[in-house]
Amino acid sequence: MSLAAAIASFDNPRGYLAAATMGLPPRQTIAALRRDLDGWQSGTCNPKDYDGVVARTRGHYASLVGIGVDRVAIGSQTSVLASVLASAVPPGAEVLCVLGDFSSMVFPFLQRPDISVRSVALEDLAASIGPTTWLVAFSHVQSSNGRVADVDAVTAAALRFGARTFCDTTQSVGVCPVDATLFDATVCHAYKWLCSPRGVAFLTVSTALQEQLRPVHAGWYAGEQVWSSCYGPTMQLAQDARRFDVSPAWQAWVGAEASIDMFATLDIAEIWRRSVTLGDLLCDGLGIDRQGQAIVTWADADGRDLARLSAAGVTASGRAGRLRAAFHLWNDESDVAAVLGALR
Repeated sequence: MSLAAAIASFDNPRGYLAAATMGLPPRQTIAALRRDLDGWQSGTCNPKDYDGVVARTRGHYASLVGIGVDRVAIGSQTSVLASVLASAVPPGAEVLCVLGDFSSMVFPFLQRPDISVRSVALEDLAASIGPTTWLVAFSHVQSSNGRVADVDAVTAAALRFGARTFCDTTQSVGVCPVDATLFDATVCHAYKWLCSPRGVAFLTVSTALQEQLRPVHAGWYAGEQVWSSCYGPTMQLAQDARRFDVSPAWQAWVGAEASIDMFATLDIAEIWRRSVTLGDLLCDGLGIDRQGQAIVTWADADGRDLARLSAAGVTASGRAGRLRAAFHLWNDESDVAAVLGALR
């Protein structure tokens, strides 16, 4: 699919600058959901049919982030999948996080009183990795301000000290190129930039790290043969990353298949260039330094600017005392003009 065709698949996206909060669904996603709901209502849905939906969506996502499909597990929430990593940290070991990172990448580790969780500024992350660091847990793009982590520096430092890397790509996959093979593990919720229903998340894990992780959420969908291993007392889990699967919310995956299939066919670098260009254009209009990112933020502690945008029909969001305007593939120069017009 061309970028122009993908943009045309979204209905009336003008003034929507909130992909960092919740993506918009393309028409094919809504159509797939409606067909499935009709089948459910008529009693013609077969639970086994959703296995194909999940398998295809898993494959589309694997292609999108450049990793083998056998390295991809599925789930429904970032924090749930992150807890698999949190449960594997040895007692007394250090987990290095980013100050102000999203709670789903911090809380699963903070609930372990027997480990050390240290948070540092994003720009200090690579330099703060040391011989006591067992895991570096960080977001590729920060939710609160859109800042992009220096992946090369972080992964190089982690390799030097033998630390593992765990990266949340929820705010990047779909808008910014991501290579999941650079990390020991990644997690992504698809309801933002991948324009999917909420309840579709992915965990990627390297072969080496898989041996150190325990499938703490093991259920029937993590079985080697899903439909023939769904009763006890014996347990035979999948040999690959599917052993970390969490049972899928069927309708959500029907919608996700159409959305993620579309993004897997697009040039994500082209989307990133387009989004950053619009973000920098907005910075120029606001008279602030260019930020070089798809999420543009500025101070708005009292929410006054956000209220003015809302009154003008522009949808954005506020986080951590800052207004957050997120540019995705459907946005264009008219959205920049709409923001500037509302604020003037």
